[in-house]
Amino acid sequence: MASLVLCSVGRALRPAGRLGNACKLDLQAVPWRTRTGSTRHMSSGRVAAGTAGKRLIWATGGAAALAGAAVAGFNHLQQAEMATRTELVKDEEGNVAERCKKFMSPPITPMEVLEKRKEEISSRMEMLIMQTQAEFCRALEEVDGGKFKVDRWSLAEGGGGISCVMQDSNVFEKAGVNVSVVHGYLTEEAAKQMRSRGKVLKGKDGKLPFIAMGVSSVIHPKNPHIPTVHFNYRYFEIEEEDGSKQWWFGGGTDLTPVYIDKEDGALFHNVLREACDKHHPKYYPDFKKWCDRYFYIRHRGETRGIGGIFFDDLDSPSQEEVFKFVKSCAKTVVPCYLPIVHKHLKDSFTQEEKDWQQVRRGRYVEFNLVYDRGVKFGLATPGSRIESILMSLPLTARWEYMHEPSKGTREAEMIEVLRNPKEWI
Repeated sequence: MASLVLCSVGRALRPAGRLGNACKLDLQAVPWRTRTGSTRHMSSGRVAAGTAGKRLIWATGGAAALAGAAVAGFNHLQQAEMATRTELVKDEEGNVAERCKKFMSPPITPMEVLEKRKEEISSRMEMLIMQTQAEFCRALEEVDGGKFKVDRWSLAEGGGGISCVMQDSNVFEKAGVNVSVVHGYLTEEAAKQMRSRGKVLKGKDGKLPFIAMGVSSVIHPKNPHIPTVHFNYRYFEIEEEDGSKQWWFGGGTDLTPVYIDKEDGALFHNVLREACDKHHPKYYPDFKKWCDRYFYIRHRGETRGIGGIFFDDLDSPSQEEVFKFVKSCAKTVVPCYLPIVHKHLKDSFTQEEKDWQQVRRGRYVEFNLVYDRGVKFGLATPGSRIESILMSLPLTARWEYMHEPSKGTREAEMIEVLRNPKEWI
């Protein structure tokens, strides 16, 4: 994916180690200094290895408001642009119990513990991912008319997750929004992965306690004119032998259309850029390039979609600043996607267009099973929760022998963009 940091759970999240699967960039550009003093280069480079606005309220009635505005003569993209500029009350105000009433399920960590530790980043991040899950699920339910199945699960090692899935519904063939909050001890394999990225980890008696959490989603619509979207935002924390903690954030949002719509691409990328620009002018261009490089299907010579943003191992300039950046990104998941869904909701399509969608779904499956490090790591880990790992896969897909679109068609236009990623804004 769409791999929730945490899709591989079970003995895994011991795998949580892959939360920080950072792409190493082979480039010379703007150096970003981490807290440990290592230099991270980010811009105009090649990924050598790596893993896969302002807030708009949709939880209740948002879609109806958007439709009302359309009647008044605005198109959906204009409405989205206006909505992302709406000032909203600070969403971290109020006690934990009151905020939890709006979630799809009670949080993984007991509410009294979250209330007691509500100033800590781990508690604030858990509340953020729960809120993101709830707002996105309710926005999708509003447009689809269906309901998510809420599947709550736990791990013997510590923690658990909440998987919300809606499949074979009115608008969405399969929609999944997962939350995981897990803790335990890193496996040796996970620790090796982290050390290979330059992290210095010193455990007590060889043990490294960790906590990992994240929200991850993949949405596969039925209509080939509505794109697939994926997002994933996560936090990882390790305690070393002297009691000090290493931490980092990762995540991103990306779009996978079946047909090119320049307005959709511009809206999607512009909402992400606005969120990034509030924190650093280089975030959007750097993380956009990172996204294009990571979601690349090497054996096909194509990207999976038209990108978005992607980042990992982000641990500077400060924990508070990075959390605020991740929070800004998480707040884009509704305004960057739901206007596009509404725009194409009633688009008609032919059987040939549906077949092309299925071919592109096949490419999505190929990337997730062949290249996505999170999925691969989870499948190779005993005790993993397979249903959560494979949530990112569509219900249906298609493979045709030697399939190549005819020149001059919209399908050929799509392939050209996937083979030569472009700037959308």
